[in-house]
Amino acid sequence: MDGTIFLFLLQDGVINGAVYALVAIALVLVFGVTRVILVPQGEFVAFTALTVAALENGNAPPTAWLLLALGGLAAISELVRHFRDLTVRRLVRIALFDLALPVALLLLTRALAPMKLGQVANILLAITLITPMGPMIYRIAFAPIAHSSVLVLLMASFGVHFSLMGLGLVFFGPEGTGTAPLSSQSFALGDLVVTGQSVAVVAVTGLLLVLFAIFFGRTLLGKALRACSSNRIGARLVGIPTGAAGQIAFALAALLGAVSGVLVGPLMTVAYDSGFLIGLKAFVAAILGGLVSYPLTVLAALGVGFAEALFSFWASNFKEVLVFTLIIPVLAWRSVYAPHAEEAE
Repeated sequence: MDGTIFLFLLQDGVINGAVYALVAIALVLVFGVTRVILVPQGEFVAFTALTVAALENGNAPPTAWLLLALGGLAAISELVRHFRDLTVRRLVRIALFDLALPVALLLLTRALAPMKLGQVANILLAITLITPMGPMIYRIAFAPIAHSSVLVLLMASFGVHFSLMGLGLVFFGPEGTGTAPLSSQSFALGDLVVTGQSVAVVAVTGLLLVLFAIFFGRTLLGKALRACSSNRIGARLVGIPTGAAGQIAFALAALLGAVSGVLVGPLMTVAYDSGFLIGLKAFVAAILGGLVSYPLTVLAALGVGFAEALFSFWASNFKEVLVFTLIIPVLAWRSVYAPHAEEAE
C-alpha cells in the first residue's frame, strides 16, 4: 500500500464513518432515553434514500402510504391502551397526528412528485415523510411495554425491524436504486481526488453534530432528554413525562436516519433491506462508545469506517465479518471489568 492508496482509503473511511456516526448517535440517544436498542434504525436510512430516488424520477413514493399505515396502527394502539381514560385532548391529538398528518402528506406528495421540483424539495419532502414514523413506531411497539426489561424491548425491536423489512419489500419492491449526488463537483488535493459528495457528507454531519451539542447543552428539551437518559425514575419524579421523551427521542432518531439516507443514497445502491448492515455497523460504533458517550461514539464511528475501508482493501470478501469482530474485545473487557447491576426498573 502506497501513500495515495492510503489517502483514498482514509477518505472512504471518513465518509462512511460520518454516516455511521449519525446512525450511532441515534442509537445511543434512543437507548439512553427508552432503553430500546433500535434495531430498525437502518430502515429509516434505506426508506429515505428510496423515497428521494422515487421523487427524482417524478413518481409518488410509496413512503406516504407506509406512513398512513403506521399512523392508522398508532391510532388503534392509542385507542386500545387509553380506552378507559380517553379525553377530548387525546382524541384530537390522535386525529391530527396519526390520521390527518399522514393524509395531508400523502396528498401533498402525490401533487408535488410529478412536478420534479428539484433536489432540495425532494430531500425536504423525504425527511418530512420519514420523521413522523419514529414516534408512531414508538407508540405502536414500545410504549405499551415501556417498563419491560431490556431483553424484552430488544426482542420487540427485532420484531419491528423484520416487520418494516417486510413492509419495505411490499411498498418499495426488491430492486435497489441510487440517488443523484448532492454536488457533482470535484477537486484535487495532490494525488487525492475529493468529490463534492464527500465534502457534503462531512459538512452536513459536522453541522448536525454541532446543532445536537447545542440542543442537548442549551435547550430545556435537550436537558430533559438528558435527565431521562441519566435516571428515568428521577426524571418522572421531577415532572418530566418519560413517554413524551420517548416519542421525541424516536422522532430525532428518525430525523437522523433520514438525513443519513440522503447522504448515503448517492454513495451506494440502496434496496429495502440495505439499512440493516448500516445499522449493524453503527451499532458496533455505539458499543465501542459504551452506549452512553456521544463524543466517543463519533470517534468510534470514524474508526469503524476507516477499519472497513482497510478491510475492504486487504480482505474484501471478509470485510463485514472483520468489522463486526471489532466488538468482541470491547464486550469481553466490559464483561470482566464493568460493574454488574440490576436494572432500575
